Amino acid sequence: MEKFFDILKSISLFHGIDPADYPRMLACLNASPRHFLAGEWILLAGAPADRVGILLEGRAQVVREELSGSRTILTGLEPADLFAEAFVCASGGNRTLPVSVFSVTDSAVLLLDYRRIISSGPESCAFHDRLVENMLAVMAGKNLMLNRRIGHLSRRTTREKLLSYLSEQAALCGSTEFDISFDRQELADYLCVERSAMSAILSKLRAQGVLEYSRSHFRLLALPKEHVEEAFYSD
Repeated sequence: MEKFFDILKSISLFHGIDPADYPRMLACLNASPRHFLAGEWILLAGAPADRVGILLEGRAQVVREELSGSRTILTGLEPADLFAEAFVCASGGNRTLPVSVFSVTDSAVLLLDYRRIISSGPESCAFHDRLVENMLAVMAGKNLMLNRRIGHLSRRTTREKLLSYLSEQAALCGSTEFDISFDRQELADYLCVERSAMSAILSKLRAQGVLEYSRSHFRLLALPKEHVEEAFYSD
């Protein structure tokens, strides 16, 4: 577990906590390190919503599967990302997960007992107040992220959804050239559009000189004014 301590330093949930306290903190939180192979499920919908997850290594996705067999990608996960915390906090640890978490590549995960995060217990560890403050900040950040996604999905056309998402990625990277964490099918699922229609729009945008791309690498060349302003000048 110690080999992941450098990653823990970058995780917002642990900001302000002395790394020397990590071993005691992880024991207090009943932390459970797990490894998953590509294609395995980390968490399944219907399981108890009582654990907060941290991706330490690899790539994963939070997905919702419908009875029809269709899958919607709610978000992609990279190392240091938290997952399931919103559902766990909303349920108080007493309900089941409405979504699943899928391991895209071989991955390492740390699962934390939610009740140990919000309650210091008889030992009253010094870092618990900081954990609660950090969890509130994490939830606020997740709310902003979900609002941004709603902004993408509220666009009327596939073209507008694509440009909204790519503009956001450029702003987050601070550059008009960037990589995204989705392949084509994953991006289509994330934006709730048909892959074939999205691919056709991407080809048209490249022909129009709006962008260039190769696999998951994009370079924005001439965004419509409304997307430039939205990406780089909005709060």
